[in-house]
Amino acid sequence: MRRNRKENLLLFHFIVFLFGFTAVLGDLISISALPLVIYRMGLASFGLAIFFIFFYPNYFQLLKELWGKVALGGIIIVLHWFTFFHAIKIAGVSLTLSMMATGALITAILDPIFNYRKFLLYELIFGSLTALGIGLIYQAEFEQIKGISIALLSAFLSSLFTILNGKMVKQARPITLSFYQLLVGTFIGVILAFITNQLNVEYFQLKNWDLFWIMILAFLCTSYAFNVSIKVMKHLSSFTIMMVINLEPIYGILLSLLIWGEKIYLSLNFYVGFFIVISSIFMNGIYKHKK
Repeated sequence: MRRNRKENLLLFHFIVFLFGFTAVLGDLISISALPLVIYRMGLASFGLAIFFIFFYPNYFQLLKELWGKVALGGIIIVLHWFTFFHAIKIAGVSLTLSMMATGALITAILDPIFNYRKFLLYELIFGSLTALGIGLIYQAEFEQIKGISIALLSAFLSSLFTILNGKMVKQARPITLSFYQLLVGTFIGVILAFITNQLNVEYFQLKNWDLFWIMILAFLCTSYAFNVSIKVMKHLSSFTIMMVINLEPIYGILLSLLIWGEKIYLSLNFYVGFFIVISSIFMNGIYKHKK
């Protein structure tokens, strides 16, 4: 059982690395946030549908009592990704990811409320330390109120989604949940595009390498990563998941170094923040293991 948990933890670290890559892709792709999310979720759900049809037709089956929660999950995830990419477009990768680090602290507050359990002091402490570490890494520009607010909303929605799916994975196949949530999210995205007058060729027109990046985003960073991230929720707590997700900015910074050579980020604050984040994640793991 212990080995199984370790394997799932390592697998989730790889998934979070892919999540970090989505931030870079969001900056590389030229179209605005909402069309980008529609492309991402539409192609990802289409890929899963093809997979089901040819290999596991029974995976389309879902318990009736879960439809409401699945629909809610689809709405939450499309809003999370929209706010995430929109924050990247207006405030940049650095600021957006630094605000996403508050996810562990938000989860530490929300999880006891939704699961009717007492607040745990160590979760609040480790979550706060992680948020502090990420803040040091990026030296967030707090005068950018709009970007900060949107990124914080995205972190809140991510925490909500994690807690909601943490319950549903015990009743249904993770890949089935992924498919229907992506499908619902696609339809919600199209409705939002219609309401905001973005449902036209101008907003969805791709340029240069956009199609290539979107394919990677949809199939590798979404169809695969989204499904596996839900699957590991069977073996990891909501708080542990959010703590590991806090490595996303670290992976994002390393990818930025490889792609754009942004050596300016490797300041003293980077090393101090990196140490705080890694330490808080390891302390959380050690404490849970001993407990």
